Amino acid sequence: MPVKLEEEMKNSYIDYAMSVIVMRALPDVRDGLKPVHRRILYAMQEAGMASNKPYKKSARIVGEVLGKYHPHGDSSVYETIVRMAQDFSYRYMLADGHGNFGSVDGDSAAAMRYTEVRMSKIAEIMLSDIDKDTVEFMPNYDESLKEPTVLPAKMPNLLVNGSAGIAVGMATNIPPHNLGEVIDGILMMIDNPEITIPELMTAIKGPDFPTGGLIMGKEGIVSAYTTGRGAVKMRACAHVEERPNGKSRIIVTELPYQVNKARLVEKIAQLVRDKTIEGITGLNDESDRKGMSVVIDLRRDVNPDVILNQLYRHTQLQDTFGVIMLALVDGQPRVLNLQQILQYYIKHQEDVVRRRTKYNLDKAKARAHILEGLTIALNHLDAVIKDIRTSRTADIAKEALTTNYGLTDKQAQAILDLRLQRLTGLEQEKIANEYKQVLETIDELAAILADEHKILNIIKEELTEVKRRFGDKRRTQITMDASELDLADLIAEEDVVVTMTNNNYVKRQPIAVYRSQKRGGRGIAGMGTKEEDFVENMIVTSTHKTILFFTNRGRVYQLMGYEIPESGRTARGTAIINLLPVENGEKITAVIPIDEFAEDRFLFMTTKKGVVKKTALTEYDTKRKKTGLIALSLDADDELIAVKLTDGNRRVIIGTQNGMSICFDESDVRSMGRNTRGVRGISLRDGDVVIGMDNVHKGATVLTVTRNGYGKRTLAGGYRKQARGGKGIINIKVTEKTGEVIGIKVVHEGQEFMLITTDGIVIRSGVDEISVIGRNTQGVKVMKTGGNDNVAAMAVFDHEDEIQ
Repeated sequence: MPVKLEEEMKNSYIDYAMSVIVMRALPDVRDGLKPVHRRILYAMQEAGMASNKPYKKSARIVGEVLGKYHPHGDSSVYETIVRMAQDFSYRYMLADGHGNFGSVDGDSAAAMRYTEVRMSKIAEIMLSDIDKDTVEFMPNYDESLKEPTVLPAKMPNLLVNGSAGIAVGMATNIPPHNLGEVIDGILMMIDNPEITIPELMTAIKGPDFPTGGLIMGKEGIVSAYTTGRGAVKMRACAHVEERPNGKSRIIVTELPYQVNKARLVEKIAQLVRDKTIEGITGLNDESDRKGMSVVIDLRRDVNPDVILNQLYRHTQLQDTFGVIMLALVDGQPRVLNLQQILQYYIKHQEDVVRRRTKYNLDKAKARAHILEGLTIALNHLDAVIKDIRTSRTADIAKEALTTNYGLTDKQAQAILDLRLQRLTGLEQEKIANEYKQVLETIDELAAILADEHKILNIIKEELTEVKRRFGDKRRTQITMDASELDLADLIAEEDVVVTMTNNNYVKRQPIAVYRSQKRGGRGIAGMGTKEEDFVENMIVTSTHKTILFFTNRGRVYQLMGYEIPESGRTARGTAIINLLPVENGEKITAVIPIDEFAEDRFLFMTTKKGVVKKTALTEYDTKRKKTGLIALSLDADDELIAVKLTDGNRRVIIGTQNGMSICFDESDVRSMGRNTRGVRGISLRDGDVVIGMDNVHKGATVLTVTRNGYGKRTLAGGYRKQARGGKGIINIKVTEKTGEVIGIKVVHEGQEFMLITTDGIVIRSGVDEISVIGRNTQGVKVMKTGGNDNVAAMAVFDHEDEIQ
């Protein structure tokens, strides 16, 4: 026969795809089982592997399933049995395993010849009344036996244990739920068929994973229950424990669903080795039969909350469960919402109860028919006995009974089978009472079939009993997503000092750590640094303020003050790469705090080559807080070195390394967009570069500090206003004794300043202690430096009495 290849491929593949969808990968909406699960449970019942019977070898049930119902690989059947027996995979296990059935560390189960299994108690109610014609049966693969097309399922298994499967062109991933909550939701729907999904969610709050853990926020749950698809954010249960030695440790007690604990520990260790996360000194898995316990020891100078957040970000301590509520409805795959799943389950239970009631009714009618014949025989006892005694054969006796008393063949046979002891007066009375009871049962069963409300009440009673027997407390707690919380409300507001080293290590400390000293003091050790590292930037801010981090490549990143880890006075801090996605070779050169992104505020920037730019602050208000934005476009050989927050109408002073300065109105620079270059601010002599920029305040003084610890204050009025772009005037007399200028700041009476050297030595003093002298002078000694130690950075802040 000539056949078109494309048609044959199309038809064959469609047949294969439908076979996978219907017979392998997807669960039935009624009992929540795939064919292999259904066949395993049915084969267990047929083999007498009940929960109250001795365990039997797993290989035996695997052979039963393969030989009778499921002609596929034995490993697929055994792996399914193993999963059904794992308390970390199934919320309510359908198999009761005895032996090694694997672990949450990913250990595989022992071979089927070693392990033993039987049905769990809750699995038995999945098959309850299957022998009462409650479900349809179909021929098995060789038509030698019958197997159920669906189980009666007195438990709403699809939601309770969930399901996962990949078919052809589609997949399902339904999370497990709490049995009591799901049953409560079904009872609510029976009482009110028009109930809404938000109303159902007052009972069914969300997934309930066997491993516990946390669900962060309800957005994903609402989406899944409403549309059938959603992403549920899961998080491990972890707490911080303070040790007597002042160190902290993070203890993880519960993991997100389906997370491999051993791989998680390996991942954490890898992150520590790669220095992606710094501050972890020890990692131990101390889990035992009492429960899970992964212990993460931390350095004394790190913030445990920051480390924990980094672990959530980089490991499966925080994971996502992608919900796809896809199931077979009348043999067709459909994505269902919560309401539809419950409706189909209730419909199935109505069908089961109706079929069971009809089966019992037919059985009761058959018994009544027999009892009716026995009653007739007892009413004519002597004549019946005489007819039987005078008959030569049983067939003649049966014919006599049917002819003389109007009995049917079944009734006549029952009379012939009657034992003589049933002819006593007491036994006759029992038959009469049984007949009466059977008639009452028939009336009762007929009334049930005639009234749907009675069927629904039976379903409610049976589900309530299932909840009473097997219901338990929720294991997974649903909490608000951290992204929905304003974390600043949970952090105490305090003034802090934020320092940044040349090698991009950042830390914060309470400002009270630094005590005030007199001018010329030696200072205290403020940061332990490597020999090749030194402090370059220092700001005084608050834990509740936004901090903008500008890089030498003209990009800007955002962090809140509390997001910077607090470290000890001598600790070097945390690598900024752990907090922000800075690129290789990119370096933080300016750090400024922001109270709010006001409409009338601007950022004024200055580059090393003397280019200046003014941009509205609102252009930097973005949700991309940590991914970075372009602050300004730079020439290839230029770098951004200073940024100030202004109102757009200030006077600006720019200072250079060789002691020059220029002062001009900020209004001389028009406001530009973020991704622009800027204009000339100062014309530099050969070899000179800009080292600082500040706003000039009325009545203020200009504080200048040099590399060798010299400094001076000069009245701001001493700097005449010039046109933007000029060469400027002398700011300080730079000599070999003073060294090059390292910083220039505009200060006023009552403020304090800090200086940090390349060796990490810090001094804090009042600006009032520095003399006010002319521009063309070299200043006075403000900090003693020794050896190769030089002043590296300067910060100025307002004096506060409470931090003396």
